[in-house]
Amino acid sequence: MRKWRLRRGITALALALLALPAVPGTALAEPTYPFRDPHLPVNARVDDLLGRLTLDEKISWLHQYQPAVPRLGIGLFKTGTEALHGVAWSTDIDNNGAVVKARGTVFPQPVGMASTWNTDLVRQVGSAVGDEARGYHAQNPRVWGLNLWAPVVNLLRDPRWGRNEEGYSEDPVLTGAISTAYGSGMTGGDPDHLKSAPTLKHYLAYNNEVRRDVTSSNVPPRVLNEYDRAAFEPAIAADAATGMMAAYNLVNGRPATVDPDLDTVVRGWTDQSLMHVTDAWAPNNLVNSQKYYPTQAEANAAIVKAGLSSFITDDTNAQPTVTAVKQALATGLLTEAEIDARIRDILNIRFRLGEFDPGGGRYGGITPDVINSPEHQRLARQAAGEAMVLLKNSRQALPLDPARTRKVAVLGPLADTLYSDWYGGDLPYQVTALDGIRERLGASASVDGLDGADRIALKDPATGRYVTATGTTDADPVAATGDTASLAAQFDVVDWGQDVVTLRNAANGRYLGYNWGPFVTRDEQPNGWYVQQQFKLEPQADGTVVLRYVGYETKESWFGAEKYVTVGDDGALKLGASTPDTATHFSRELLSSGIDRAVAAARVADTAVLVVGSNPFINGREAHDRSSTALSAGQEALVKAVVKANPRTVLVLQTSYPVTLNWEQEHVPAVVWTTHAGAETGHAIADVLFGDRNPSGKLTQTWYRSDRQLPPDLLEYDIISSGQTYLYSNATPLYPFGHGLSYTRFRYGELRTAAQSVAADGTVRVSVDVTNVGTRAGSEVVQLYTHQRTSRDTTPIRQLKAFQRVELAPGQTRTVTLRVPAADLAHWDVTRSRWVVESSTYDLMVGASAGDIRARAAVRVRGETIPARDLSRPTRAETFDRYAGVRLVDETKPSGTAVGATEAGQWISFAGSALRPGAHTFTAKVARAGAGAGTIQIRLGSPTGRLLGTATVPSTGDDYRYVSTGTELARAVGTHDVYLVFDSPLRLAEFTIR
Repeated sequence: MRKWRLRRGITALALALLALPAVPGTALAEPTYPFRDPHLPVNARVDDLLGRLTLDEKISWLHQYQPAVPRLGIGLFKTGTEALHGVAWSTDIDNNGAVVKARGTVFPQPVGMASTWNTDLVRQVGSAVGDEARGYHAQNPRVWGLNLWAPVVNLLRDPRWGRNEEGYSEDPVLTGAISTAYGSGMTGGDPDHLKSAPTLKHYLAYNNEVRRDVTSSNVPPRVLNEYDRAAFEPAIAADAATGMMAAYNLVNGRPATVDPDLDTVVRGWTDQSLMHVTDAWAPNNLVNSQKYYPTQAEANAAIVKAGLSSFITDDTNAQPTVTAVKQALATGLLTEAEIDARIRDILNIRFRLGEFDPGGGRYGGITPDVINSPEHQRLARQAAGEAMVLLKNSRQALPLDPARTRKVAVLGPLADTLYSDWYGGDLPYQVTALDGIRERLGASASVDGLDGADRIALKDPATGRYVTATGTTDADPVAATGDTASLAAQFDVVDWGQDVVTLRNAANGRYLGYNWGPFVTRDEQPNGWYVQQQFKLEPQADGTVVLRYVGYETKESWFGAEKYVTVGDDGALKLGASTPDTATHFSRELLSSGIDRAVAAARVADTAVLVVGSNPFINGREAHDRSSTALSAGQEALVKAVVKANPRTVLVLQTSYPVTLNWEQEHVPAVVWTTHAGAETGHAIADVLFGDRNPSGKLTQTWYRSDRQLPPDLLEYDIISSGQTYLYSNATPLYPFGHGLSYTRFRYGELRTAAQSVAADGTVRVSVDVTNVGTRAGSEVVQLYTHQRTSRDTTPIRQLKAFQRVELAPGQTRTVTLRVPAADLAHWDVTRSRWVVESSTYDLMVGASAGDIRARAAVRVRGETIPARDLSRPTRAETFDRYAGVRLVDETKPSGTAVGATEAGQWISFAGSALRPGAHTFTAKVARAGAGAGTIQIRLGSPTGRLLGTATVPSTGDDYRYVSTGTELARAVGTHDVYLVFDSPLRLAEFTIR
């Protein structure tokens, strides 16, 4: 081996004399090193390059911006280009980290892409995104990195989550299938040669935005394994992703940024190397908002030990990260070997991306020509069309007949407007609903568009002056200086819900915004991190209104009390009042009623198309959740008025999340839903409305009848005990999971099973004939759900296990065969902390949705019976069956989960526990930070049942300092439900009864 190394070294030295292309910015020639040999195994190349890096160079690579190493001919590598539904944006190290927006192909929001239930299509979309990432990288590799931060795999547990549009589904099987398809498209499908390197977001149990960095998701073991982890595993196991981004939140008391899962559980899902990254500024949160570690050195050491390779923090300034890591090394908190492990992960990805291969490797020849190519535009139109869901269609209101539909009123706030979102690129062109319908019907038709907004003027009664726009730049303040309600003094009011409105100036089409003062009309759309174009017009007792500013920064603790608009002596608007009483009271003059104009247009139209919904910048976003899923009052009033004026009204709902639509479901003939679907949205809408595309989309979330069908607390992550999602909810929804209609009808035959029983290592195979009994070709998504009839544990009411999309011509029948490995029927056994396939009869249900089952069968699975709990063995407290009030907490900072009681009367229970005749001692590992002693009561049957004994928990002075405690127990033999009842705040890690 030594001779081989010597020979390789001499060869490399000789080849170094051959001048290869110089690295930009340096006069040094690039020698040929073994790591540049594409014929060598990747691990050998990684070893070679790692051995050539100095310790300082390796440490510097832990930051997001991995600096160039000119002496080795290595350039800058940047982790993180946003590519959620198309290449969206990146940051420029040469311009202080400024955001650079992409103007490429924008596909439907992820919740829309998933509604296609078409993994082949989603894979094509992912491939197009990977191509465009390569195209941008070819333009400027310092801005457009090939490590893509997408897809988002967090489950859509609750539609009030502010980032609902970023995820795919409330179901882990569907989420796993769609994320695997998108990721495999982005990677190119070759694990050894990556087109791009997708990173799954955000591990783990992340479904709330408000105070997201300090809230802890309480996730019991069954929910953790069956639900949250289950969504992330498929893409990693299929090599369709190259790492994880850790979430902002805490999970069971421990910040996700240092979740040991990332270096243990997640790496166990694949044989490939994974490069995990932090979320933006999350390393600093460990010291600041979370106060989990006292110093950044300790925090950074913990991040490295948890398996993360890239610190996304301090923007372009790597020095704080480097300094903290060096301090950790100097004090023994980290070793160079631990840093090497993380750099290996980085290098593995960089090699597979072809960075060190001639010409950039397999995908190095992709040019910017692919960006927004005609092929990708066609794909975007197809994806937008397949993503649309026909929610209702009574009396065959749809499709519209273009020959009979010659006069159309396209109405509503989204009729002639397209929105992108926080993780979408700028649209290079726009086809709105109005554009698409006009194009479809041609010049001979009459197609008019109105947004249905009230046009108002605001006058200061004290001066008689009108609030007036003076221009469209930061130097053009809006002021109450107008003598008349001129066009510059007129504003169109759009209601986005919860009384939040935008005010668009009639003269310049720009939105009134705060802009940190003075108020201006500068922006073409609401935008910016704080969305400073949001207001409330609050009616006062004297008939006037006050203007309340509700930009997102007003919810920050540092924002002052003055949120109401006042008029200065010079007429300029400013935030000068903390209460309505001291604010300027404006006269609100209604110049034109939006509803009246819309009604007038609808009355004379053959058909009215109403396009209403959400604004992605206002109706929830990062750091802000929704308080309601209701359609805004103003938009609902518009719908009711138009439907009354013209019963031939079609409702197109464009939102990023499920919306409450009870009145609309009852009264509107046809309802179609789409997400914000990119530049081709209008074409897709027209394609569906006029029948050029038969809708085939299916909902990936339950649509509820009201907010009351959701848990009161968005932070309730235990879907089993709280009965959330279609899996456990008994509520009757507005539209069930998987719902979506077609312009044709599908008949299901009898469900056939290949066998009446299978072993736990076998496969359940079912077949059903599906026939198109209508007159149009169409696609149906055949969905297979299962239900376990008997179990030790609470199991889902129904659970998606497989699906297949089939295309059928009129009259055509196809046999759909679905296969489910019996292992996929397993659930997490808390008594033994492992997966179990129980012996039981399993109902097999196929249909068009979770609420529209067309055929049933059953199969007996020969699995195992979960034995009685053996509490004589060390039993982890977190493996309880039921609980009340307690929280799951971090046992130690590096690892482990304990049960934390917060007040008296809280309890956990362990069902079906076999107590042996000699069992008379309770022993527990406990901690108590507070002064004085606490107690744990051991009871049978209920929290107030027979008392066997009481263990004293001494003060340990620290939540992480555990001691052993115990007590003698009264005699109890047989199988019982054992309850542990706490009298005060304390922590319990594990216990035994012997």
